[in-house]
Amino acid sequence: MRFNPVRIAPVVTFLYRLWVRSIRFRNVEGFERLLESLDAGRPVMLAIWHEELFALTGYGLSVLPGRYATVVSDSRDGELIAQVLLRIGFLTARGSSTRGGLKALKQLRQHMEAGRVGVITVDGPRGPRQKVKDGAVYLAQRSGAQLFPVRSRLSSKHVFQRSWDHFQLPMPFCTCEVHLGQPMEFAPGKMTAEELAQGSRLLEQALRDTLPHGD
Repeated sequence: MRFNPVRIAPVVTFLYRLWVRSIRFRNVEGFERLLESLDAGRPVMLAIWHEELFALTGYGLSVLPGRYATVVSDSRDGELIAQVLLRIGFLTARGSSTRGGLKALKQLRQHMEAGRVGVITVDGPRGPRQKVKDGAVYLAQRSGAQLFPVRSRLSSKHVFQRSWDHFQLPMPFCTCEVHLGQPMEFAPGKMTAEELAQGSRLLEQALRDTLPHGD
């Protein structure tokens, strides 16, 4: 039986809001740099791992609510996610690395130009796990955005070991530390394929470094 994303999205949204409301979020480092960039009118992007999506999306509900835009897979499952995100104040750009990727990046850039903070799960939607794809660096360079690596650490969680990303589900009433690394910037002008790949490798390392002694 095929579900209707529009019909079930209100219920899923209610449950999600209730769940993340129980989480105690704590800014550990880097948040001031993000605010300084926004106050200066700079385009800003956040790079996150797919496995930390649940907690960091919830973090967005408590910090700068209504200021984010993100890429969502152009699929039936993606439609449900998009419907939930819209209800919690996120704008969406539909597409992925396998379908409609350039269209999605163009839409996300338009949202950023209108003042939204762009968010990209850099190893999504299907992995490989913690391997950065080129879209985030490409868009940051083309838009002149500062690209912040963002990580979370949960005091209590369930990890879905059989999922490709080892998805992390925060346990209710846990603590979530949020770490923002040093923003990355890229020189204007056309990037070569090697420069793009190098930027993605640097972002991958920055995400690892942003959560020292991570799990």
